[in-house]
Amino acid sequence: MASACLGVLFLQTTSAAQSEQTQALYDIAKEISPERIESDITTLVNFGTRHTLSETESDTRGIGAARRWIKAEFDKISAECGGCLEVYFQSDVISGEKRIPDPVEVKSVIAIQRGTTDPDRYVIMSGDIDSRVSDVMDYTSDAPGANDNASGVAGTLEAARVLSKHKFNGSIVYAALAGEEQGLFGGRIMAEQAKEDGWRIKAVLNNDMIGNIEGVNGVINNTTARIFAEGTRVTETEAEARRRRFTGGEVDSPSRNLARYIDKIADQYIENLDTMVVYRLDRFGRGGHHRPFNDLGYPGIRIMETNENYTRQHQDLRTEDGIKYGDTLDGVNFDYAAKLTGLNAVSLAAMAWAPNPPKGVKIKGAVQPSTTLSWDALDETQNPQLKGYKIYWRHTDAPQWEYSKFVGNVTEATLENIVIDNYFFGVASVSNHDVESVVVYPGPAGSFGE
Repeated sequence: MASACLGVLFLQTTSAAQSEQTQALYDIAKEISPERIESDITTLVNFGTRHTLSETESDTRGIGAARRWIKAEFDKISAECGGCLEVYFQSDVISGEKRIPDPVEVKSVIAIQRGTTDPDRYVIMSGDIDSRVSDVMDYTSDAPGANDNASGVAGTLEAARVLSKHKFNGSIVYAALAGEEQGLFGGRIMAEQAKEDGWRIKAVLNNDMIGNIEGVNGVINNTTARIFAEGTRVTETEAEARRRRFTGGEVDSPSRNLARYIDKIADQYIENLDTMVVYRLDRFGRGGHHRPFNDLGYPGIRIMETNENYTRQHQDLRTEDGIKYGDTLDGVNFDYAAKLTGLNAVSLAAMAWAPNPPKGVKIKGAVQPSTTLSWDALDETQNPQLKGYKIYWRHTDAPQWEYSKFVGNVTEATLENIVIDNYFFGVASVSNHDVESVVVYPGPAGSFGE
């Protein structure tokens, strides 16, 4: 009888834990403040210009003042959580480039919230500090950069405020990156340093323009967002390409499955938001600060508004033919920016609470009436929250995972009467609070690395 009572107690406790952590994800989304985001964007706009080549000595104008203020905000957030953030400048001197011909220190602000059990596993949220006008080399004119990209930096600061109230298994990085308009230099510096330091990066969420709801096409919409995600890794070898040709994976890169994960988060946790996963690195022929991470093989995506307004991007402040040009505060919808910030925050929290994505995922089943997947056991010290694994599958033309089966804490499972030829497959790890990792497609095409 005592044993039975203990079993009931364990089930009740487990259920309560599951409900508590799931509820925390809903609460995180609701805690994001449009008012704080508006205040932060306003402060950034009031620095006049944040051009990469602009003033660095002034306390009130230029990129130097802006980055010092951002660091002070991260320091303030850290003080409020008992020093839970490691805050520092990260920089390098760039010169001899088309848009940075003379030596300039490109300096970003990084804040790390260390994980409790797997601190060397990272998920990253970023926004860009710098702004510009029509002439990319004009560093003296006013360049408010309210939406592009004070909105992304403000969202990153706000996510840090909310998530720093919680503890996570994996580490979360909040990055305000510099030099984006001059050639993605802040992201390049950070990505290369991360690689040198052996960071196990599982996700890079680049936020670039998350506050505009009025498109140049006349559409006004605050209920949708885009997630740009590239396909085949640029670092793929010839041998891996040959294997992919026969086994698939073109639409199941880590970046694409990261995008599917965030799309699912939006459906579950963010009210009145539908995300569109775009199968492209970025907008047509354009780029963003996730690209330097993709260039090194890390999973990176861009989160942004659906309907851009080109009269508010990279424009001198002016009015012509009755059209107002310029990236000013009146072009930002702060509630919408808060909604996309909430999407980031919940996604970061879920990935940092979840176990590491499965490693060494393999698949077999050719000319058989069943499909078998296998994977390596996760490190128990890094992943004490691991409950087991879940297999996902979908039709090959389906954009999102359609079917799933929890198979327990095993390293191999077979799906009977599921023919390998007709579906794409993947595996996710699941915590004892039922928080899942990103789905991992078998083989090198889908691997999230170590």
